[in-house]
Amino acid sequence: MRVLTLAELAQKGALQGKRVLIRSDLNAPHDAEGRITNETRLVASIPAIRMALEGGAAVMVMSHLGRPKEGEIRPEDSLLHVAERMGELLGQAMPLKADYLNGVDVKPGEVVMLENCRCNVGEKKCNDELSKQYAALCDVFVNDAFGTAHRAQASTVGVAKYAPVACAGPLLAAEIDALTASLESPKRPLVAIVGGSKVSTKLTILSNLAEKVDRLVVGGGILNTFLLAAGKPIGKSLAEPELLDECRRVLDVLKAKGASLPMPVDVVAAKAFAADAEHRETSVDDVQPDEMILDVGTKTQAMLAEEIAKAGTIVWNGPVGVFEMAPYAGGTKALAEAIASATDRGAFSIAGGGDTVSAVSTFGIKDRVSYISTGGGAFLEFLEGKKLPAVAILEERAQG
Repeated sequence: MRVLTLAELAQKGALQGKRVLIRSDLNAPHDAEGRITNETRLVASIPAIRMALEGGAAVMVMSHLGRPKEGEIRPEDSLLHVAERMGELLGQAMPLKADYLNGVDVKPGEVVMLENCRCNVGEKKCNDELSKQYAALCDVFVNDAFGTAHRAQASTVGVAKYAPVACAGPLLAAEIDALTASLESPKRPLVAIVGGSKVSTKLTILSNLAEKVDRLVVGGGILNTFLLAAGKPIGKSLAEPELLDECRRVLDVLKAKGASLPMPVDVVAAKAFAADAEHRETSVDDVQPDEMILDVGTKTQAMLAEEIAKAGTIVWNGPVGVFEMAPYAGGTKALAEAIASATDRGAFSIAGGGDTVSAVSTFGIKDRVSYISTGGGAFLEFLEGKKLPAVAILEERAQG
C-alpha cells in the first residue's frame, strides 16, 4: 500500500504556512462527568499534531466521540474535555470550535479542536456537500485515525477526495506498514491465531487467513466448533453445529496448500462457566457431557509454543481460553509468552482487537510485541481481506 505521508511533507518543508486538518481518533472512554478514563488514543494522536505544528502549519484537529444524533450537540457529545486534555498533553492551548464549517480562524503555530464531527448532518453517509466543506477548511488533509479507516464517512473518505492534498499521519502510516508486513509480505512461516466465542463472527477472517497462512491456530468457542467438526466430544461447550461445513472448508483450504490447523491434545474442562466451578485438565477425547471446554491444556500449550517458536510472522486476534478467569488463563498466558519470545528472537508480531490488547496488558508483554493495532473494527476488516475505504482513497490520491 503506497500513500503520501505527513512525514514526507514535513521533511520537504511543505507544511509551512499551510492550513492542516488532521482527522484523529479521540473517541476515548469517559465517565458520567465527562472525565476521560483511558488516554491511550489521545496520547497516540499527539505526534501527528506536533509534527504539523513544528512544520509551521495552522492546525485543526477533527474527531468523533460516541454515537451522537446528527444535527445536535448534547453536552455528553462534546469534545470539550478532550480538547482541554489534549492541550495539556501537547503543552499548548487547544480551544474548541463549535461553528467551523464556514471557516476557522487559526494561525501558523496554533492548533484548535473542531467539535464532534458525527454531530454534522451527512457525516455518516459521506455527504458530498459536507465533504467539500471539510476540504475547503484546509490545504492539507491528514488522516491519522486508523480506528475509523473501515468507515466511508465525510471526515475519513469524503474530505480526502476533495482536499488539495491528502496524506496519512504517523499513526495511520504505522498501521499500514505493520499490516502490510504481516499479511501482504510476511516473513515465513506465517502463523495466525484467531480466538473468540463464535465462528460466525470470524468466519470471513478464518477463510481469508486460510489462504495466506502456514499455521492457523484457533481458540475459544471457535475451537469447540472445529473440534466438533473433527468428531471430538465437546460436552456442553459453546459451539455452532450449523457451521461445521464451513469449518471443514477452512481445513480443506489449509490442507490443499500444505498448511495446518493444530488441534489440541488436552483441554481444561469445567462443570460451569465460573472461576470457582469444578474443573480438570483432560484429554481432548475425554470431555464429558456435563463439561465445557474453557481453555487448552498444558500439553497443547507446549505444542502451540513450539509452533510459534518457528514463526517468522505472527498475527494475533483473540485469546485461546477464558483468560479473565484464573483457572482458564494458562493457554492465553503461554501463548502470550511464546509470541513475546519469538519476537525477541526476530519474528514480526502484530496483535489487535480488544480482548487481545487486554491479554497483552494482562500478561505484561506490551513491549515485546512488534506492533499493537489501535483499530478494532479496521484491524478485523483488514484480516478479512477487505479494502479499508479511508486507506483506499489515500492510495488513489497518491497515484495522482
